[in-house]
Amino acid sequence: MNASNILILPGWQNSGPAHWQSLWQDQFNYQRVEQHDWLRPLRGDWISRLEDVLLSLPEPAVLVAHSLGCLLVAAWAGHSRNLHLVKAALLVAPGDAEREELRPLLSSWAPVPLQTLPFKSTLVASHDDPYCSFDRAHAFASAWGCELVDGGCLGHINADSGLQDWPQGQVLLGALITEN
Repeated sequence: MNASNILILPGWQNSGPAHWQSLWQDQFNYQRVEQHDWLRPLRGDWISRLEDVLLSLPEPAVLVAHSLGCLLVAAWAGHSRNLHLVKAALLVAPGDAEREELRPLLSSWAPVPLQTLPFKSTLVASHDDPYCSFDRAHAFASAWGCELVDGGCLGHINADSGLQDWPQGQVLLGALITEN
């Protein structure tokens, strides 16, 4: 698979230089979907941007989403008529936009879409994620039809988790790519 067809979908506030998504982008030349506003994310704007990038690719993509990027995948899949443009998705540490403390910051992201994704997907969740309980992540995985991978206690599975380039995540992504 062409590296430019593996799309990095960061969450709210983007992924900094030490985040595994940024390290993968640098190491493997994956393409980051740049949003016009990382600090005030609007669901409709983010869906439109993902759609534009997918339409520009020569072949279907594999999505690598983190946090709010996971909700973007679900929202896009519930909205787009171009579902054939995605082969698979790795969803890591979904944020829960319905949590009381996140609702004011992410008001356009609730309710969280809970329809089955029309492509192969794996969701990795942590037991001590401050933005989404493991039980809620499990519910997302069930609703979306994802394989759930128990990440243990890795916090929000980001740079603060000390994962560097997160080799376990690369294995999961590799399995998704080879299955499709």
